[in-house]
Amino acid sequence: MKLDLETLRGFFRAAPFMADLGVEPTAVEPGRVHTRLDIAPRHRQHTGVVHAGVIAALADHTMGAAAQTQAPEGCWVLTAEFKTSLLRGAAGEQLECEAWVLKPGRQLSFTEAEVYAVAGGERRLVAKASGTMALTAA
Repeated sequence: MKLDLETLRGFFRAAPFMADLGVEPTAVEPGRVHTRLDIAPRHRQHTGVVHAGVIAALADHTMGAAAQTQAPEGCWVLTAEFKTSLLRGAAGEQLECEAWVLKPGRQLSFTEAEVYAVAGGERRLVAKASGTMALTAA
């Protein structure tokens, strides 16, 4: 499915949880999507770093969007499984996620993502993720 940035932004706005988190796509090309989230107090856990669930959700939805860019017309992408490795606590002003398709398929697509925390203009890798996306009829 060919997706331009404005269409992809519409998909993210139509996903209530992503809209509530404040996730915004910033770039798209076939098999690759970049997203951003402005960190707010509601995203943090009691220690002050971003909650792992926020990071995992950001990576998952961004990987799914990357797979959607290569899905055939008439198919939607749903997560079959994913794994997130948290490398360090995330603090700063923003999270940025870069996701890409490793191998597109007719039934399953394999994806990866990296999540960075941005603080004072400096990016720091905070998580890596991998996901298997199932393609289903729309």
